[in-house]
Amino acid sequence: WDAVMDINLKTMFFLSQSLGRRAIAAGRPGKIVNIASMLSFQGGIRVASYTASKFAVTGATRTIALEVGQYNIRVNAVHPGNTATPLLKALPAEKFKVYEDMTKSQPIPRLGRPEEIAGAVLFFASDDSSYCTGASLLVDGGKLAGIN
Repeated sequence: WDAVMDINLKTMFFLSQSLGRRAIAAGRPGKIVNIASMLSFQGGIRVASYTASKFAVTGATRTIALEVGQYNIRVNAVHPGNTATPLLKALPAEKFKVYEDMTKSQPIPRLGRPEEIAGAVLFFASDDSSYCTGASLLVDGGKLAGIN
């Protein structure tokens, strides 16, 4: 539990805090993009610490956005779905197949690619998102579109 919270929540919070302070001190605008998860919008079986940490990232993103918006600092979050990262690809074949099978019922029936997640991050880092702060961008192949 603690290790997951340290990596997913505390690291994000302290990095955001440091970046925010530096941008404010320099009088410069800033953009912070946090990585949450599609599990920020639903529970996850056998991944309570991960799910809780990503719910917390979403809440912290919105709170930090409220706190630093007046300094022209935008804070947003990208919420990836199951993505074919090197870590996922390193799983034994039978475990990797479980993740692939999870995508079969979604509108885009495949694992996401890291560059697709990167595109969402780049959007929030660009001026194309100049009116977005405290926002969440779900990049999950439509997985959660059918979840009520």
